[in-house]
Amino acid sequence: MNGKDLVSVTVVTYNSGRFIRRCLDAVLEQRYSRVEVIVVDNASTDGTADILERFEGRCRIVYNEDNVGFAAAQNQAIALSRGEWVLTLNPDVLLLPDFIEALMRTASVDPQVGTLCGKLLMVDASFEIPDQRVVDSTGMYFTPMLRHFDRGCLENYNGHYRKHEYVFGATAAAACYRRAMIEDASVEGEFFDSDFFTYREDADVAWRSQLLGWKCVYDPTACGYHVRKLRPGMRRFLPPEINMHSVKNRFLMRVKNVTPGVYLRNFVPMTVRDVGILGYCLLFERSSLKAFYLLARDFRKTMAKRKLIQARRRVDDAYLTKWFRFEPVSEPLEVHAEEAAAVRVSES
Repeated sequence: MNGKDLVSVTVVTYNSGRFIRRCLDAVLEQRYSRVEVIVVDNASTDGTADILERFEGRCRIVYNEDNVGFAAAQNQAIALSRGEWVLTLNPDVLLLPDFIEALMRTASVDPQVGTLCGKLLMVDASFEIPDQRVVDSTGMYFTPMLRHFDRGCLENYNGHYRKHEYVFGATAAAACYRRAMIEDASVEGEFFDSDFFTYREDADVAWRSQLLGWKCVYDPTACGYHVRKLRPGMRRFLPPEINMHSVKNRFLMRVKNVTPGVYLRNFVPMTVRDVGILGYCLLFERSSLKAFYLLARDFRKTMAKRKLIQARRRVDDAYLTKWFRFEPVSEPLEVHAEEAAAVRVSES
């Protein structure tokens, strides 16, 4: 199977036994036929490996001896993939049968589109579709405090978010990346920054891709369900290690990607947020103080990455600053999905 029109679905598992069977079944039942599936297991101890063995004839499975983190394991899977597009997928996501087909209808609307995302709705761990539909994500946006959120998260879904739109980025729970963009946006051979280990690596990719002139499109016709475990307001329920990486990665992402114009325009709200984070760690979450040690230890390496990224920046600050707002920002997609489908037929 060659890479033309092939979609590589890459899944990283770590103690994902509750979800992985139904997740992979849904991928293998996609109406879009040109799909390969690559799973990297990060040394699960809950029986995930036993479940994955049943899929070895239909998926490529890699079993790591240690938990190398989400970012590094996704890089492993991407390196093994051959598709023109790579769909990173969390094991707690259930795709509806036409999810990939819908994204591929939109894939040709603009050669500068490097990322596609669909509409994710919330579901609990049972994977039973609820009667009351609640939005999980319709793309990613950034605020002037340099916080990133999922558009529409926790809103009751009543048929809104129905238009194809340009958005800032996509959650890696179900983000489809163009191979050309992966290669262009990789730094020192890594698409996802392995220094992040886990959490915010998708926001880092979204920001870096925007710096390089790539765009992200939200497609409302591609729908899936996500068991959301991480969202604002849940810090006290999360393992200390996750919270520590969240603090560390906020600053790693900033050091690498922020431009002078974005920094100066958002200096006040950004600094207020930074002081608040430091104070919270000192007073209530001292386990996260390790983040600042790691930032200092790796500062030179991070600055070297920044130099590589900023040297290749292709957009100006006027373009970048418009994306940092307290309300979600999007732009209409000028070419409709029907026209995109016609383009794909003409190219085939």
